[in-house]
Amino acid sequence: MKSVEEKVKETISRYRMFRPTDKIAVAVSGGKDSVTLLHILSQIEKDFPKTKLTAITIDEGIHGYRSEAVKIARENCEKLNVEHKVISFKKLYGYELDDVVEITRELGELTPCSYCGVLRRKALNIAAKSISATKLATAHNLDDETQTILLNIIHGDAVRIARVEPTLEEGAGGFVQRVKPFCEIPENEAALYAYLKKIRFQTTPCPYRYEAMRGDIRVMLNKLEVKYPGVKFTIFRSMERLRPAIKSAVGKIELRECKNCGEPTIGNICKPCETLLKLKQLKK
Repeated sequence: MKSVEEKVKETISRYRMFRPTDKIAVAVSGGKDSVTLLHILSQIEKDFPKTKLTAITIDEGIHGYRSEAVKIARENCEKLNVEHKVISFKKLYGYELDDVVEITRELGELTPCSYCGVLRRKALNIAAKSISATKLATAHNLDDETQTILLNIIHGDAVRIARVEPTLEEGAGGFVQRVKPFCEIPENEAALYAYLKKIRFQTTPCPYRYEAMRGDIRVMLNKLEVKYPGVKFTIFRSMERLRPAIKSAVGKIELRECKNCGEPTIGNICKPCETLLKLKQLKK
């Protein structure tokens, strides 16, 4: 049976995720997946002296949760001698996620995870660009990927189905190229690796995670996996075969600069800026 390290190396090779001279930003939340990915990439980096590894942690501002995660991420970076950069929602946007939830709670339009996802993606891209990273590695595992596939199908979002893949198309205007070395690693394998290697990670779940539809999809997929082992891999592989046809049907997605902040977007104003403008209106 192949080890997690071997599987990650095969995934990196299969999707041609890295070059020997890459400056890699690793998104490290402090949870088991991201910390485990950091440890594995740190080991791989030793064989590529021209590669530079930097960890990025986004502090969304979640009371009683995020401060512990940031501390754990910092401790792991110090142990591995990896540079660590922290960027906060408060500093970047003027709001913590708790503030956003409080302002929007009565609307009932979107879950906290929806707002967080939009703002977090932009924060990661800004942080990666600030250190001149050529790649941004995230710890999305097989479970995350299959959940996302089903969520996008349920929402009927053909554009996102076409774009969510193991390696973001290189040179997608304004985006640091994203890669997912854990996309073929089941969540339980990443957790087992962390326990066996005695890697410290945050075990407390985000207090907002259970409000999103993703939680229901997670439970459903886990039940299916128990009854029909391998179903997650089947869903993942099926989408890999279907994606070229979907991308062809959707057509090339033209990106432009957001008129408000200059970050890449499909429309005139990026989703994070739309969200922030909406928050300002709601506060009045």
